[in-house]
Amino acid sequence: MDLDKPLGSVIQGSLSSGLEVRLHPDVSVEDMRVGKFLVVQGVRSRFFCMLTDVCLGTSSQRIIANPPSPDDDFLREVLAGSGTFGTVNLTPMLMFTPQDLTLRNPYLETQNFRSGQENQNSTSESKKSKLASFKTQSSEEMELLPVKTIPSHFSQVYDASERDFRAVFGWEDDPQRRNFAIGQPLDMEVPICLDLDRFVERSNGVFGKSGTGKSFLTRLLLSGIIRKQAAVNLIFDMHSEYGWEAVSEGKQFSTVKGLRQLFPSQVQVYTLDPESTKRRGIRDAQELYLSYDQIEVEDIALVRGELNLSEASLENAIILRNEFGKPWITQLLNMTNEEIQEFCDTKRGNKSSIMALQRKLMRLEELKYMRSACPHNYIDQILQSLDAGKHVVVEFGSQSNMLSYMLATNVMTRRIHSKYVQKAEKFLQSKNPSDRPQPLVITIEEAHRFLDSATVRQTIFGIIAREMRKYFVTLLVVDQRPSGIDNEVMSQIGTRITALLNDDKDIEAIFTGVSGGQSLRSVLAKLDSKQQALILGHAVPMPVVVRTRPYDENFYREIGDMSWNEMPDQEVFAAAEAGKADLGF
Repeated sequence: MDLDKPLGSVIQGSLSSGLEVRLHPDVSVEDMRVGKFLVVQGVRSRFFCMLTDVCLGTSSQRIIANPPSPDDDFLREVLAGSGTFGTVNLTPMLMFTPQDLTLRNPYLETQNFRSGQENQNSTSESKKSKLASFKTQSSEEMELLPVKTIPSHFSQVYDASERDFRAVFGWEDDPQRRNFAIGQPLDMEVPICLDLDRFVERSNGVFGKSGTGKSFLTRLLLSGIIRKQAAVNLIFDMHSEYGWEAVSEGKQFSTVKGLRQLFPSQVQVYTLDPESTKRRGIRDAQELYLSYDQIEVEDIALVRGELNLSEASLENAIILRNEFGKPWITQLLNMTNEEIQEFCDTKRGNKSSIMALQRKLMRLEELKYMRSACPHNYIDQILQSLDAGKHVVVEFGSQSNMLSYMLATNVMTRRIHSKYVQKAEKFLQSKNPSDRPQPLVITIEEAHRFLDSATVRQTIFGIIAREMRKYFVTLLVVDQRPSGIDNEVMSQIGTRITALLNDDKDIEAIFTGVSGGQSLRSVLAKLDSKQQALILGHAVPMPVVVRTRPYDENFYREIGDMSWNEMPDQEVFAAAEAGKADLGF
């Protein structure tokens, strides 16, 4: 790829609808792919653009009416560039006006060349030193501006260079920011970085239809947050994919490492199904149980669909809660028909509704992690782990049905969020840096179940999504049906990392609250089904399509906890034997 060779000229366009570029005769339209990153060199500014459409054009309708024969290569070559041509549509995303325009303006570089060989040599040496200075610049020193104008007619279009990508997306070893390389552009070997400090400032989403690699994308993001220490993570692992090993997608069976294997000293695994966790070979997972007195009416309202509860049953649940307090579920499950009748006579409850509520709440006894009473507060234990900077994965094992998942996540998150509110209020009062809570990112799957329009007001997740890190807590939602998420919540999602989606409603939901989203719809609809994603939002300066970073052995070596890899073999084997003894093997 010759970066100094122009690809085409701007022939028309507008700020609202984008630019139309006519390709030069020697540029094949087949090299232009939707999502490609191009730059337009104006007289004063350089415009960073995304290719959103590719078209074919002709100078005369006669050519279409009488096309050349498939065997007539000579006539096709004669028509190419004059009678037939290719055009592309570009959407300007950012503009950058460098201090040294000559360094980045190919037209002025050509003028310098024509002024003489001696002048060119001196210019070349100057350019080399300036380019070296450019590459060592911190991203803090480069001002990227929103697009307020467009380049003039016949401005030349070029492939983006490595320094263009570095200017826009930064680089992973930037000392000024916590940048994490999430992937590469479709046509270049240049890292595309997320600013993790901006990423954890707001709630974020990973979207894509089933089988597009959402779990792998999520593991990449979580690994970056852990490695760069941008926040602590609380991960509700519905399908046991993040803590330990997970099955890789593909024709041949293979496994990939989980976060506990990559960061053994920083990640703790809690399990709601100890037997399942032991069968999977996790030797040091901590058991986790919940008690009935930790469940509130709001938690029951969230799973009313799973329990098939009526509105009348929920109203009577409130009466029971007001009468018995926290142990209202235990009291209800132990009540006889006579006691229910007596209660209804004195408290004006409805007997049939209360009996239906009692019968349906008995399903909670099927959940392995539920106890009538817990001698130990496991949620406080998780909070202690988070306060110590540990990242927590809560595995559900065989308890991964929607009733179990929605109930447990809502109960735990509500209490953890309440503690974070207290910590944030203490910090705001004291202004003491030691009181500042560590940012917390909560990862949930099947997010539309918690954040749909009917239940979003009843879940703690809707509150967190709208708070925008007011109390240092944000969400990372993973979902294949973004159209099921409430529009108000969706508009608060800061960064959206989206794999392939086919449903028009889901595609429309991705661009809720995004200006200029219409031009990106075609980009999203044409992604490959594997290892490609569109990233837009708060953590990147402009939307970009990436080939996501492989989650493989090279990634393990680059990102993982090196202290684990450096353990002597004797210590590794000793730890393994100790783990087997703990499991009774």
